[in-house]
Amino acid sequence: MVHNNAVREVVVARAEDDRGKWTVAVRLGGPGSRLIPLRSRREPVRTWASLTAVERFAEKVGIRGFGVEL
Repeated sequence: MVHNNAVREVVVARAEDDRGKWTVAVRLGGPGSRLIPLRSRREPVRTWASLTAVERFAEKVGIRGFGVEL
């Protein structure tokens, strides 16, 4: 989806239930569309232990920039 330019916005935020962990959400449509959290096969919402880990993941999948909500 990233390589096909389907992702319009990427937002990184603190996980609601895991203190100190981070989640990534993407917006696929225009401004009125909702943010969809990234998921994994093992977790309903994928989390990362640090912003550095999120940055490594983003670079690996081709995300060139993202916003961070504190």
